[in-house]
Amino acid sequence: MENAAPLPSNPVGFWRRLGASLLDGLIIGVPLAIISYWITGQTEGNLVTNLISTLYSLLVPVFWSGYTVGKRIVGVRIARVDGESVGIGTMLLRVLVGMMLVYGITFGLGALVSLIMVCVRKDKRAIHDLIAGTYVTSDRP
Repeated sequence: MENAAPLPSNPVGFWRRLGASLLDGLIIGVPLAIISYWITGQTEGNLVTNLISTLYSLLVPVFWSGYTVGKRIVGVRIARVDGESVGIGTMLLRVLVGMMLVYGITFGLGALVSLIMVCVRKDKRAIHDLIAGTYVTSDRP
């Protein structure tokens, strides 16, 4: 295995990733949904809420060195496997292609496979990480 790529440093598993996502949902998603409801009167399928949430997932890691609010609190961030900073192209692949398109086309089966991958792979990379060339790393070893 002389051509094997080195493992990413400090890869993060399922529980810390889930914790970061839950915190993002509570801190960003819930207030956004409440404000959107006050403005539009809709509780589900609100285009504005979905757009802002998607933009948050795409842009905040680009401008905040791979962090979202939840990831910062938990002490994890998105990193590229080649060591470069995540950019808009990387995040488009990760969020739109990896998460929305692949997981949507497979009716969530891809998300379940990703969960298993994060739990059993040494590098803790999910499908969207493989597509975008990213992984989630910890600030602390």
